Amino acid sequence: MVSGIPEEHLRRRVVIYTPARTATQQGSGKIGRWKINFMSKQKWENPLMGWTSTGDPYANVGDAGLSFDSEEAAREFAERHGWEYVVRKPHRPLLNVKSYAEHFKWKGPPKTDGN
Repeated sequence: MVSGIPEEHLRRRVVIYTPARTATQQGSGKIGRWKINFMSKQKWENPLMGWTSTGDPYANVGDAGLSFDSEEAAREFAERHGWEYVVRKPHRPLLNVKSYAEHFKWKGPPKTDGN
């Protein structure tokens, strides 16, 4: 290969996933998008400040620009570049849908311990 990229950066392991909503996100702007992040072993923590540092030049590339419309598109991209990949399927929580009035509904007199 003539690109000048070191061999250790050509054979990478990546994670393909769809990001979850943040705690305050209500819209559907990021839902359905798939991302690729590089697995990095070269991380260490700064003992004074507690910051995490890395010597990996690709550590922040996935968050910045590798976003895809589908899982298949992300897989094809990883295969085209010769990367090993792991796909993390999205976790969909089971929601118990209640109406607002359900919180204030009369549930009968309070139960006692038999006294």
